[in-house]
Amino acid sequence: MHTPIRTSAAVLGRASAQLVIYGRAWCHLCEEMRVALEPVAAAAGARLDVIDVDSDPELQARYDELVPVLVCDGIELCHYRLDEARVRAALGLGADAPGGPSALPGGA
Repeated sequence: MHTPIRTSAAVLGRASAQLVIYGRAWCHLCEEMRVALEPVAAAAGARLDVIDVDSDPELQARYDELVPVLVCDGIELCHYRLDEARVRAALGLGADAPGGPSALPGGA
């Protein structure tokens, strides 16, 4: 489940930011977070990695019932559901940047 996604650094935002989703291969919330996060990461030019907590006993013990957990440069931003406003703020993106809420189906 370790899937690095590289995006262009030629866009607005913190291109050096590293986002990590700690999740599980069979977790539907983890997949939902990844899908929702990809356009935001792309808009910021941030790197996105997905790590399966079941691949490491220490990660499993730390994040077990909290997955998915989103971390940006070592700082936990949210778990269970994507807090897009907090992620966008951490990445230096405004609501009107590409991949913003208006770009999502239903405008939210």
